Amino acid sequence: MTLPRLLLLTDRSQLRLGRGLLRTLFECVEAGATHVVIRELDLSADRRAALVGALAGTGATVLAAHTPVPGCAGVHLPATAPRAQGGSGLVGRSCHTIDDVERAAAEGADLATLSPFAASRSKPGYGPPIDPAHLAGHALPVFALGGITRDNAAAAMAAGAHGVAVMGEVMRSARPAVTVSRLLEAVS
Repeated sequence: MTLPRLLLLTDRSQLRLGRGLLRTLFECVEAGATHVVIRELDLSADRRAALVGALAGTGATVLAAHTPVPGCAGVHLPATAPRAQGGSGLVGRSCHTIDDVERAAAEGADLATLSPFAASRSKPGYGPPIDPAHLAGHALPVFALGGITRDNAAAAMAAGAHGVAVMGEVMRSARPAVTVSRLLEAVS
């Protein structure tokens, strides 16, 4: 299985006024984003499934946050969720410590996000940034998450991350496709 260097997470509450989530995601996929984690946890299962269905034709690999959604290629679970909750398909795990990453690997997760990499506008005061050295040397691909920008994405890669996971930098952007393109340049 080939994993991307950029994992895009959604949060429509951060979109600029007048910008729709689907339009934003279509533009991001057109700009080169290949893997999207649908968060939108406040939506009903039916509405999340409709969102996944709308993305199906783009060719993107879509994961659902926290709980499987029909049509998704997999699920991205919280650090403490049991592996069985993920069902089949690609399984990601949100991690905040090296122990979380090791547990995710031991339980057969396919990837992990490790956060926060830097101070995050999406979650201000979330906690001190991780030691960048914690991104390297794991038994599964680890994506730096939290406060990722075009300016620090290459540093995450240099520290040993497989890739970067980005939410706010793209969701808040006036030109999400340009932001995705610049992030992809930074991690290539």
